[in-house]
Amino acid sequence: MRLWTTSWRWVALVLLAWAMLLFFMGGHLVRESQHTHETTHTRRELANILTKLERLKQQNHELRRMAQALRIPEGQSVKPVSAGRLRFLEEQLNRAKQEIRNYQRVFGDVGPGRVQEDYRRKVERGVREFWYFLRSEVKKLSHVDPAALQTHTDTLLHDLGHQQRSILTDLHYLSQADGAGDWREKEAKDLSNLVQNRISYLQNPPDCSKARKLVCNINKGCGYGCQLHHVVYCFMIAYGTERTLVLESHSWRYAPNGWETVFRPLSNTCTERTGASTGHWTGEDHDRDVQVVELPIVDSLHPRPPYLPLAIPEDLAPRLQRLHGDPSVWWVSQFVKYLVRPQPWLEKEMQEAGIKLGFKHPIIGVHVRRTDKVGTEAAFHPIEEYMLHVEEQFQLMAQRMQLDKKRVYLATDDPSLLQEAKSKYPDYEFISDNSISWSAGLHNRYTENSLKGVILDIHFLSQTDFLVCTFSSQVCRVAYEIMQTLHPDASSYFYSLDDIYYFGGQNAHNQIAIYAHRPRTAEDVALEPGDVIGVAGNHWDGYSKGLNRRLGRTGLYPSYKVKEKIETVKYPTYPEADKLLNSENRGK
Repeated sequence: MRLWTTSWRWVALVLLAWAMLLFFMGGHLVRESQHTHETTHTRRELANILTKLERLKQQNHELRRMAQALRIPEGQSVKPVSAGRLRFLEEQLNRAKQEIRNYQRVFGDVGPGRVQEDYRRKVERGVREFWYFLRSEVKKLSHVDPAALQTHTDTLLHDLGHQQRSILTDLHYLSQADGAGDWREKEAKDLSNLVQNRISYLQNPPDCSKARKLVCNINKGCGYGCQLHHVVYCFMIAYGTERTLVLESHSWRYAPNGWETVFRPLSNTCTERTGASTGHWTGEDHDRDVQVVELPIVDSLHPRPPYLPLAIPEDLAPRLQRLHGDPSVWWVSQFVKYLVRPQPWLEKEMQEAGIKLGFKHPIIGVHVRRTDKVGTEAAFHPIEEYMLHVEEQFQLMAQRMQLDKKRVYLATDDPSLLQEAKSKYPDYEFISDNSISWSAGLHNRYTENSLKGVILDIHFLSQTDFLVCTFSSQVCRVAYEIMQTLHPDASSYFYSLDDIYYFGGQNAHNQIAIYAHRPRTAEDVALEPGDVIGVAGNHWDGYSKGLNRRLGRTGLYPSYKVKEKIETVKYPTYPEADKLLNSENRGK
């Protein structure tokens, strides 16, 4: 009887293991089926799972049949079970356990689906736009009768602000739920490693004398941020045309000895422009027969290739759209990341400056650009405008963490602003280097000290937890771009007092209407779902301005009624670089 009991226990264990596996797979099958429309890869995975599920059902049926055969009717003698049959049952049990472990590895770290991420970002954006709109409308009421309405208005804004922060806090925790935060960290690291490896492969050809090259001269007539973006544009064209970028930076207005005195060389094997043939950019097929092509500034580029921002690589688009709230900014940031790798002496100065200034988290970055921008490219914004959004962000932070101090890193070209900020906001700790402010003045701008100062300002701004600035400034946009390389998704870590993010010389920035809109005023433009809108800007009051390309009319429309139109381009995929990266990863 004991033998029968032992045999039946084995069968029960096997049946339990198969039941666990079927339940585990069935649960994942239901979850995965929600996204079958997303990718061909997912459909193939589902087909494989269905095949395995059917096979497991058949094996489960066989095990049940075996268990039925082992049942001993009352009064009958027990036949011994062979050792071979017991070994078979044990192997089946071990195989079931291994299958469960395999499926846990496959499905345990995939993170949230793209649809879930899209909706999370849509809710976050909708809440912010609703707040901008409501705040703007409520403030208008105060002009009717300030004496009677001011108290009511302030209370209403306070309560609505608290509600907004509460929702955003919930969304933050949602983004970290079920291991999603770990998935984002890993996916961001993997994607960045992939792109950086491809760039490094392109920039270090084994034989420079035979390499196809694209020459870019850094000395565009503008400031550091503008010149850096000029090199980024060159780099993107080089990447898209499979040419090694050669940067000409001798007699650079910031550093006469060139780019490499501050940042690491773009290549370890190929920095000379020499070649069998040289020609200017034409964008035509015969460019392929020219070994060295010289690229003009983006303003003079004709014809324009498809590799300009805000387009992203087609092969990376599904992963990028799932990971990041603004994939085009992430793509730009990868070229900035490669370009601004500091020389050892500069890296040391960055570290020492951080210690000297007392730079620590939590901290919000504020960039105030005034000297050559006000009255030309941008309007004047008093410090109070910046601090309004700084305070809102600190209130949001306070719902997620314990704040010891409200720190602000202040970067500006106005040396008098630091003292003004300290006197007006004594409960804040302002961290700033006034020597950088003096060096950023018009008379001192194009010097090595000024270059070091703007690099340090951008570095510390990018290291902050949130950025308040004007996107009309190239310095602010560079800091925002670098910020994307430090977090899985920092697309919402900013408030701009003027422009939305843009890249100088970019192709059209389009949105797609997802809801109809009937104009309320003569300034509005009508929308129908599917309309393509050429974006002119966000007014940060719940409305954006743009051109409805179907109607040929420009006007205002509610920002929440549209979504971004992500443009993709068939960039080279550099399979040899990917093979090398995969080989290195396997070695680790």
